Amino acid sequence: MKIKVAIVDDNSFLLKAVEDKLAFFEAIVVKWKAVNGLQCLEKLEENSNLDLILMDVEMPVLGGIEVTEKIKAQYPQIKIVMLTVFDNDENIFNAIKAGADGYLLKDVDPGTLYKGILDTLNGGAAMTPTVALRTLKLLRNPIALNNIATQEKVFLTNREVEVLEQLGKGLSHTKIAENLFLSPSTVRRHIENIYTKLQVHSKLEAVQKAKRNNLI
Repeated sequence: MKIKVAIVDDNSFLLKAVEDKLAFFEAIVVKWKAVNGLQCLEKLEENSNLDLILMDVEMPVLGGIEVTEKIKAQYPQIKIVMLTVFDNDENIFNAIKAGADGYLLKDVDPGTLYKGILDTLNGGAAMTPTVALRTLKLLRNPIALNNIATQEKVFLTNREVEVLEQLGKGLSHTKIAENLFLSPSTVRRHIENIYTKLQVHSKLEAVQKAKRNNLI
């Protein structure tokens, strides 16, 4: 019984290196390859008859963590092992949260990669020792875990930051418009954009979240 695998990586050299490692094992067949998360979703539509996907984390167009979440929602039976050169806490935490079944570093030797695939398909979790150690540390330190969870990437323009700062002082839309030499309707539009970006529904929530993310 062959193990059907796909590889997703935007670096052709590293993609080939992973494929070469898998070539040592007759039990594994590489069904297809993709260079980013979007192409991976397209290929899955054509052929989702897979056991496992080896997924890069950092990719253009659609990254590994985002696409893992989408795949797990649509094809929960497919196992996903993240293959990455980075073992930082945020990537590990986000990959696990997205539903990844394992997390290996790309410099892993062929035997360890193969064992990781088998372990994952048997209900375990493929992890190199350094990643396992970092995961344990994260789980033992809930504060660090919370910090990572709340570090959402939010970017506001300079003007939006100015509006939010004035809003935080309790000023009305009219007063903010006067202070920043804007029309009230422009101020309202900026506030709508701020609420959308921060995913909040009130002035208080907006100010609190902006402070938490060091935006103001």
